[in-house]
Amino acid sequence: MLDTTPLNAAVDRFADHLRAAPQSRLQRGAATEALALASELARRAQIIEGVEGEPYAMPDAGMFAVADQVTVAGRDLALVLKNHEELAEAVALVEEAQKRAGV
Repeated sequence: MLDTTPLNAAVDRFADHLRAAPQSRLQRGAATEALALASELARRAQIIEGVEGEPYAMPDAGMFAVADQVTVAGRDLALVLKNHEELAEAVALVEEAQKRAGV
């Protein structure tokens, strides 16, 4: 079984920073960046799981929900990752998104 602790830790760290961020920071792009990350993590999980057709889109539930969306999508992906390369790519995605979000 693959140890996905690095991904879970990166996701939790980003989500915690989003929850602590002021509304103005979320409005200036952090929420948009987080939603894009959640969408990509969910897309990757669906592809690995072999979902038929186009992967389902992550809905925009608002700037105050993006931390939870990142957490759920990250945890879902962690459950289906098959190798260290996929894990490293996912961790890098989260870390890069957090930098771009500025939180």
